[in-house]
Formats: sequence, structure tokens, C-alpha cells
Amino acid sequence: MSKFWLIKSEPSEFSIDDLEKSKNQTTYWDGVRNYQARNFIRDEMKIGDKVLFYHSNTEPNAVVGICEIVKGTYPDHTQFDSKNVHYDPKAEKKNPPWFMVDIRLEKKFKKPVSLEDIKANPKLSKMRLVQRGNRLSVMPVIKDEFEEILKMGNLG
Repeated sequence: MSKFWLIKSEPSEFSIDDLEKSKNQTTYWDGVRNYQARNFIRDEMKIGDKVLFYHSNTEPNAVVGICEIVKGTYPDHTQFDSKNVHYDPKAEKKNPPWFMVDIRLEKKFKKPVSLEDIKANPKLSKMRLVQRGNRLSVMPVIKDEFEEILKMGNLG
């Protein structure tokens, strides 16, 4: 059974437009350096899972599209590259701490769904994204929340 996720990216670093321009509209999701988010990637994300693509640290913060996981968990190669911003000098190839998945764009939203709109929707009041102190870059979303956001983005 497929699961549903939300992944955050700052558009100045990597936007949904960048994903749209990528080869086959597919990219690896690298650079996650939080253990709880890593555990979601390593232990729970699977091929076929659906993903809400969220732009953070911008005006407005918003869900801007949906993606699908097209390659399951594998070691994040950036942890071993000393020239990469995500380099981890403690990472060992025999037992890597950091993982990633590949995502493919399915559809950009006709209307981005802002964080303000998400907070204002009573059906989304329990969503992790709006919970106090939740700043994870990768988080699970329940099916009803996923479907409600699709409706709000004119995709449902």
C-alpha cells in the first residue's frame, strides 16, 4: 500500500521548476541531515509512494506540486563528497548514515497551496506540517490530508 509524504525544498536551492527541467523530470532527493527525516527515507519511503513538493523559506511557503518515488532508498552520495555542501566527514561507505530516494514530477499545481491556506483548513488541523515546532524536511502525510491538498491545488 502506497504511503504519502511531504518534502520541503527552498526554491533558491531546488525548485519544482528545476525538477520540471531535470532529465525525465526526475531527480534524487539528497542532503537530508536530520535523523528522524532520514529514518522516514531509509525505513518507510517506497517506490510508488506519492509526495507533496513544498517550497519553504519563500513567500509564500506552499505545496506546489506532486511527485512519485521512482527509486527506493540508497546511500546519499553527497555525504562522501568533500566539495559538496552536504559532506559528512564522519560518514563511512561501509555503514552510511544518510540515504536518499529518487522522485519524478507528476504535476505542478495550477494554484499553489499556501501554508496559510493549509492552516486555515479545518480538515488539515492535525497535519504534521502545521504542528508547532515541526520543521522536518521529510514528513508523512495521511491519505485524507494528501487528497484535501490536491483539491485545494485544483488537482483533486
